[in-house]
Amino acid sequence: MAASDSSRMSACTPKKIFILLTAPSVLAVFFIFGCITVKVNLFEEEAKPLKERVISGYGPDKILLLDLTGLLVESPRRGIWHFFGPTVSPSQVKEALDKARKDERVKAVVLRINSPGGTVSAADMIYHEIVRFKKEKGLPVIACFMGLAASGGYYVAQAADEIVAHPTTITGSIGVVAMRFNIKGLMDKVGVEQDSVKSGPWKDFWSPFKPATEAEKQMMQAIIADFYQRFLAVVKQGRKLTREEVSQVADGRVFTASQARDLKLVDRLGYLEEALASAQERAGLPAARVVMYHRPQSYRPTIYSLMAEGLGELAGPQFLYLWAAALES
Repeated sequence: MAASDSSRMSACTPKKIFILLTAPSVLAVFFIFGCITVKVNLFEEEAKPLKERVISGYGPDKILLLDLTGLLVESPRRGIWHFFGPTVSPSQVKEALDKARKDERVKAVVLRINSPGGTVSAADMIYHEIVRFKKEKGLPVIACFMGLAASGGYYVAQAADEIVAHPTTITGSIGVVAMRFNIKGLMDKVGVEQDSVKSGPWKDFWSPFKPATEAEKQMMQAIIADFYQRFLAVVKQGRKLTREEVSQVADGRVFTASQARDLKLVDRLGYLEEALASAQERAGLPAARVVMYHRPQSYRPTIYSLMAEGLGELAGPQFLYLWAAALES
């Protein structure tokens, strides 16, 4: 039988499987009505589509308020990062933008960002999806920083036409960090040894079961430098800064909102209302409804939805656009 979300077995179709029921009353119904159809769910039911909710405003046109709150990770909702609180994945962002892409009433997007960052790949994919949406639709995109928009959270904001930061925002932390656990000491204490057979000297590079050699550190530093240069290029393009201006603020430091404004990392200080008003003005709308998409505790499939989840995320080094201090509380 071919696999599908629902397999239907009917006694009235020769190719189907007959179901033998011995209860006389059930058999009587079977013969009277001729067939019985049984629906069997072989797979987890697909999540329901996103729904639109009006937050404020009026009129036929809409401003989409897209929430980017939490760690930026490839795997939505699950995995080791979920223990640190809310997460945002490329699949969730793509799904929301795909819905907005089909709605001709959506005239602008406001990114509500409250994130310490996350993995390099997740931040870059989210940034890519927002840039692609903006190019295809030609709509204004405004970023509004809430309490925290650091590292990868700042990275994704470079897709916006304007950045508005709350007066109490912490932002910046432009840089890259690679994290791993060195558990060799623990294994020695409990008397556990690790053996491996490898095809080359670097196959167990950055293994958590042994201290990193100087050569490994140099190799890792080269990888970090490459990701770092990409971060600098994205900020340089997004903020229209010179290379020198970006380099002066890209040493991993965080800044207050007023410091970030003076350093040209944000455009101005304000609140979410100002960001929405700016989006409405840029879109040339006399009035607009502010809408959000929601679907509690679920997501629909996209090209990003099937990435590995769970403890496997710790199997290799994690490259992060992340302000690590946000995880230490």
